[in-house]
Amino acid sequence: MVLGKVKALAVYFDCLNENNLPVFSGGDLVSGRVVVEVTGDVRVKRLDITARGLAKVRWTESRNAGANTAYTQNYTEEVDYLHHCDTLIGEERDEDALEEGMTVLHAGLHEFAFSFNLPQMALATSFEGKHGSVRYWVKAELHRPWLLPVKVKKEFIVFEHIDINTPLLLAPQAGTKEKTLCCWFCASGPISLSAKIERKGYTPGESIQIFAEVENCSSRVVVPKAALYQTQTFFAKGKGRQIQQLVSNLRGEPLQQGKSQSWEGKLLKIPPVSPSILDCPIIRVEYALMVYVDIPGGLNLSLSLPLVIGTIPLHACATRTSSISSNCSSVSWMGLPERPEAPPSYSDLAISEAHRRNCLQGCDRSDGEGEGQGSVLTYITEFRYLPPPLYSEVDPYPDTVEVCGTADVRRPDMCPSR
Repeated sequence: MVLGKVKALAVYFDCLNENNLPVFSGGDLVSGRVVVEVTGDVRVKRLDITARGLAKVRWTESRNAGANTAYTQNYTEEVDYLHHCDTLIGEERDEDALEEGMTVLHAGLHEFAFSFNLPQMALATSFEGKHGSVRYWVKAELHRPWLLPVKVKKEFIVFEHIDINTPLLLAPQAGTKEKTLCCWFCASGPISLSAKIERKGYTPGESIQIFAEVENCSSRVVVPKAALYQTQTFFAKGKGRQIQQLVSNLRGEPLQQGKSQSWEGKLLKIPPVSPSILDCPIIRVEYALMVYVDIPGGLNLSLSLPLVIGTIPLHACATRTSSISSNCSSVSWMGLPERPEAPPSYSDLAISEAHRRNCLQGCDRSDGEGEGQGSVLTYITEFRYLPPPLYSEVDPYPDTVEVCGTADVRRPDMCPSR
């Protein structure tokens, strides 16, 4: 394309991440510059920028309308997330006044700043798939009189953040399945599979710890395996189209008849993948960990554990909480008791009765120059865990006897029936 005196037209963004890519989220300010380089004086009517964000799906299906009639059905749908327009040079004018108010760009580089805010809403994450995409871009158009406009488009990335530190995504995922093989020409039996992962939410680059137990009571040699799948679902005109892709997998050891195999935290690495897309009405991107038993000559025994790939990594405190929750759940999953041990009985505490009475006397002291408040609290704390006195028909602490001459004075008996 011959640009004439316009040597270059480019769009640059101000905010770039560590990979030198423009990455934003809903509500962020997007700013940048439109750079125009000309080799001589150029008259310009307008320099416009347009920012767009569009989710679009499209696929075709063949249909038969009769014996010799076939046609193609097109399915397409769009969702508009962003539409912002701005004029950096000039303004709209009447055709009769084209020569009025023209802007002249002299030879050299010219920069024009622009900025706009992304909508404060749940934007779909940038995505490229076989039947659909989510794209965001800024397009600049330089309009000159009597010439075709010069255009340039620059894309930027939008991430709709998913925080995996929420309670829902920190919850462990587990399941159990069993399958019995039977056929007329060989001995068969059941195969059982139990699997568990620490949490539901992960970020790219992490490793999933898989806890699994496989028991083979059949006559065949089976192989435990695990795989991480991405499922892309596209919607248009009330119809859906789905594509499943393998992301990562691992393999266990072959399992002979009558044997069992345990995975105690076997690691499955998550490669760099697109985050989950859960809020877009026409595109969904979901993930699932499939733990299965490969059965030769038969249908596999499989267990699907749904996952969410997020953008905000796990915090340190959430890691500890998830680990504690996982350990508590794993003891019940493995058949161990979750209830803590009961406290010791009063009879097991080796505290003498004389020590208890001294504590009570210490708490009853009320002289003004006695011990401080800290000592009283010490006595009270110690007394909380002391055992009650043993029951006896004989009073272990008889009343004191005061001798007045030859008569004995005793405390009157409060229980005459005793």
